[in-house]
Amino acid sequence: MATIKDVAKEAGVSVATVSRVVNKSPKASKAAIASVSLAMKKLGYRPNANARALVSKSTNTIGVMVGDVSDPFFGSMIKAIDNVAQDHQKHLLIGNGYHDATTEKEALELLINNRCESLVIHAKGLSNQELIQFAEEVPGLVIINRHIPEITNRCIALDNQHGSFVATEYLLSQGHEHIAYINSEHDIDDSHHRKAGYLQALNARNITLNHDYITEAQPSDEGGEQAMAELLTRNLPITAVVCYNDYMAAGALSTLEKQHISVPNDISLMGFDNGLIAKYLHPKLTTIHYPIQAMAETAVKLSLALAKGNSGKTQGQTFEATLVERLSVKKR
Repeated sequence: MATIKDVAKEAGVSVATVSRVVNKSPKASKAAIASVSLAMKKLGYRPNANARALVSKSTNTIGVMVGDVSDPFFGSMIKAIDNVAQDHQKHLLIGNGYHDATTEKEALELLINNRCESLVIHAKGLSNQELIQFAEEVPGLVIINRHIPEITNRCIALDNQHGSFVATEYLLSQGHEHIAYINSEHDIDDSHHRKAGYLQALNARNITLNHDYITEAQPSDEGGEQAMAELLTRNLPITAVVCYNDYMAAGALSTLEKQHISVPNDISLMGFDNGLIAKYLHPKLTTIHYPIQAMAETAVKLSLALAKGNSGKTQGQTFEATLVERLSVKKR
């Protein structure tokens, strides 16, 4: 990783000059700004947030990065963080990452450059190493919905595999054996772990299903519709379906209704997240509760403590998902 000395050498100026440019000092000449900026870009150098904090008074702002602020799941997360922020007389600055590494990095750097000492980050695109690097730079950075062993004390995560295991095992306990799985097509830990939980539950019962019982799509209601339609074309003796999230379950339900297939009389349906939509579908959706509000509150409190230097009394946490029984599952 390039240092400020490397930038100074590349630009042919002193370290002090680089510092003036970085901190936007009026004493920095146009020529110095141009040469230092070019050197920083060439070397991939980004000023350390702690160093900037020495010259720039930090704000009463908590930075939050989510996948997509329009998703109700992230709306619940932001609301929970904001409740804690208000108790501490702080405001939120929010960025979208869209599960894309480049966009996440840009959003995270924007939050850091706006002097957010406390950061709650939901990142799926950036690598573990990149997030570790950001965590080293910003003491108050906390990762939510992801576990990175090297910074486990900075992670607030959910055991997604266990949640999906619970969902599938419940269907098995109700007499279902031909259980399909509709997964998200996103290449992220959540989709991998939830699929693993489904397979784990089947393996525990010595049930082997062919790959045709699994399909992937966008994790939305439209994706759920498409995935369910695809499963139906395969002419499998499906009696139940586990879905990656509640919205995919809602889409699957729509497709089944169009085909005059009754839920749960013909096919039982299982969601994941326990979002607001779950209890307003017909039939009301049996699902897995994702305690995002409690996780978000824990994450922001941890972030605030770390930003104050109280690292000795703080630790990360892994939450467990729980079953919410409603009306979309029927015993065989």
